[in-house]
Order: sequence, then C-alpha cells, then structure tokens
Amino acid sequence: MLISNLEILPNSRIVRHIGLVQGSSVRSKHVGRDIMASFKNIFGGELQGYTELLHESREEATERLIEQAKSVGANAVINVRYSTSSIAAGAAEIFVYGTAVELEPA
Repeated sequence: MLISNLEILPNSRIVRHIGLVQGSSVRSKHVGRDIMASFKNIFGGELQGYTELLHESREEATERLIEQAKSVGANAVINVRYSTSSIAAGAAEIFVYGTAVELEPA
C-alpha cells in the first residue's frame, strides 16, 4: 500500500477515486510517565515517554488507515494528513486521514 502526503503522484495515474479513509488512536498517559515528565519540565529535555507514546499512536492510526483503504479496494492513499487533539485530561487522539485511490498497475 502506497501512502503519500502528495496530492498527485509523479509517474502514476489514478484510475479510480474511492474517497476518504481514516484511522485514529486514543491513548492516555501512564502515571509513571506523567511524574517523570513533571521532573523534565523543571530541568528541561525531551520527554521520551511521550515521544514513544505519540510514535506508537501514529503507527497504530496509520495501520487502521491502511486496513480501511484495503477494505474499500484501494492500492494507495494520497494527501495524507495527521492531526492531534486532546480528548480529556491526560488523553490525546492521533487522527490520520487521506484519499483512497486505485493506481494504474505499473
């Protein structure tokens, strides 16, 4: 499955526009990570626990996007975008969306 943030793919021809596909992941902070982040806020530096949490969430959301695209017969998703939002205190959502298409076989 080809995933791209481009609207048009060089050297590829779209033969069918399928439509919007999406994936999301909602995760909450682990209490231990939250305590360590509080210390990091005082002294500065990367909040590695949160970096890992967001990385895992992006991967999970992208996998869900790919699953949905496959289920509707797409072989590519173009114009992919990611968004993050706060759902509740200590919880955040990673949302990914794009346009499912069928590309002409190479």
